[in-house]
Amino acid sequence: MKAMSEEIEQKEESLFEAPPIAEQERMCEAILFASAEPVTIKELNARMPHGCDAAEALVHLRKRYEGRGVHVVKVGDAWAMRTAADLSFLMQKETVETRKLSRAAIETLAIIAYHQPVTRAEIEEIRGVSVSRGTVDQLLEMEWIRFGRRKMTPGRPVTFVVTSEFLDHFGLTSARDLPGLKELRAAGLLENRPPPGVMALGSSEDEEDESLEGQSELFED
Repeated sequence: MKAMSEEIEQKEESLFEAPPIAEQERMCEAILFASAEPVTIKELNARMPHGCDAAEALVHLRKRYEGRGVHVVKVGDAWAMRTAADLSFLMQKETVETRKLSRAAIETLAIIAYHQPVTRAEIEEIRGVSVSRGTVDQLLEMEWIRFGRRKMTPGRPVTFVVTSEFLDHFGLTSARDLPGLKELRAAGLLENRPPPGVMALGSSEDEEDESLEGQSELFED
């Protein structure tokens, strides 16, 4: 009876015996690989069989992934599998997003570029129509214009100026090097007709190209 009792106790103990560390390492690997978010050691232990030591298993797992394309890394108080830093360039994909501006946005942008700093009222005076908030918001969102200093006139209205991002897009060093009509069309900012305030009525296209390329200062306030 005693021998039978000891045998039963041994079987019961074996049911709660932790798997070999190599198996625990595989378990951690499977959990980390399948998890979209980093996993804490506490969460690992909760998922693994009773008696497992996730912390120790991770030590072995990290060593096994040293020098590989994927590493086991600590993120805060959790763990995750991540692409090796020196191979991150393989995951990058460059795309070109074409964002076509509305006619109102094109005209507003051109007026700001050539008349800055310019107020909303001045833009509307040049265009001959009101400027919607959506048009200005679109240009602000693109970071091609920004708020300038307030004018020292009644009401101290805010002004608009082009940004360094706008200049960088056209490869300019300053607003005085503004592009001519050919460059604007090549960038998709102009279609069939020029924005108000940029081309003088009655001038030929070639004449206006030369005028803008060499004398952009004529369009500044």
